[in-house]
Amino acid sequence: MQKIVVAVGGSSGAIYAKVLFDKLVMLDTQVEAVGVVMSDNAKFNWQYELGNQDYGKYPFDFYEKKDFMAPFASGSAKFKTMIACPCSMGLMGRIASGVSDNLTTRAADVILKERRKLILVVRDTPFSLIHINNMKTITEAGGIICPASPSFYSKPKNFEDLAATVVDRVLDLAGFDLTSFRWGD
Repeated sequence: MQKIVVAVGGSSGAIYAKVLFDKLVMLDTQVEAVGVVMSDNAKFNWQYELGNQDYGKYPFDFYEKKDFMAPFASGSAKFKTMIACPCSMGLMGRIASGVSDNLTTRAADVILKERRKLILVVRDTPFSLIHINNMKTITEAGGIICPASPSFYSKPKNFEDLAATVVDRVLDLAGFDLTSFRWGD
């Protein structure tokens, strides 16, 4: 059973967050708690890109970005993994710099200082040297950069299947036991 933090950043790619939420619901026997923080832009992009506000219908604990009383704002709550999906370059830069000015960046700071698993699903292209250096900094601090680069060898049939090629990889990295396309199977 895992306690997991999901931060939904403000970059385009709400489909990745939706598919991640859907998969976490299906993995409920492996999940003790899911704490979610969504930026204002994340909520806007969800509505703009997906045409709804269904993020509020998921059975997770949602926290406001300034709620430093959220359990995962402290290492003692023992949240094992944090996934930022999608993760904007701005969010990644604040995490790399150690800026803890909101709940998302504080949670990432806690995860890194406790030597737990931080996975950033970056969703931007191309990368500038600043982005690459921030990725290097986060990787050296123990984080994992997992670009939202879908694969096609599983022959995805729609956008959700395509997004699942990334989300399944993220959930593998987070240590969940799930059934997904495996090369060579």
